[in-house]
Amino acid sequence: MNSPMADGISSFWGPVTSSVEWCEENYVYSSYIAEFYNTISNIPGIVLALIGLINALRQRFEKRFSVLHISNMILAIGSMLFHATLQHVQQQSDETPMVWEMLLYIYILYSPDWHYRSTMPTFLFLYGAVFAVVHSQLRFGIAFKVHYALLCLLCIPRMYKYYIHTQDVAAKRLAKLYVATLFLGTLCWLFDRFYCEQISIWPINPQGHAFWHAFMGFNSYFANTFLMFCRAQQRGWSPKVVHLFGVLPYVKIDKPKSQ
Repeated sequence: MNSPMADGISSFWGPVTSSVEWCEENYVYSSYIAEFYNTISNIPGIVLALIGLINALRQRFEKRFSVLHISNMILAIGSMLFHATLQHVQQQSDETPMVWEMLLYIYILYSPDWHYRSTMPTFLFLYGAVFAVVHSQLRFGIAFKVHYALLCLLCIPRMYKYYIHTQDVAAKRLAKLYVATLFLGTLCWLFDRFYCEQISIWPINPQGHAFWHAFMGFNSYFANTFLMFCRAQQRGWSPKVVHLFGVLPYVKIDKPKSQ
């Protein structure tokens, strides 16, 4: 899907080499930013991941959650680079971290009950490394989307298990917010992707893909916070959901002195 380029503004990055464009006019506001709204809409995800990282470090959660928040930031930054340039290399800096992030979620979701603890991280690390190498050489197109969707589907049964075993009302609300933001974000993604021709003649572009980024920034934050609550419950850390400035939920724990 090729997006038009604004008149009078040249491209700093040269011709588009990415395998996909979105329904936003290119280089409207700057010769350095191809898709302006699709670029800046990643900022909420970076800020939310930073807040989650600070909370994980301050309360000494397991390192897996610090790595998870950092991966969210890397993904958002990679997405910014991709949408700002529409170059193939930067597209990989968006898509490869998407897969790495899902592998992290799979590890966090399934590792507590995995009997052979060294095998799972080793396999997932090698899987992620091989994917990055292969993806750097080949353009997957629709195969990438199918692959990513399958990784997401692998997480659903385990997330549902955590949800039904969690009695805390506030924690369940986090899971519901996770589902709601995923649903709304997906609708925005589909609308922008499949109705671009109709949108292009509207006087105002609703920027569906930019809303997808914003929703997914919150989606990742709610997922991470819910998983932190569940893991703290497993470890006996007496977690509770509190709110930053009375608005943004996060997990507060009370570790035993011995830990």
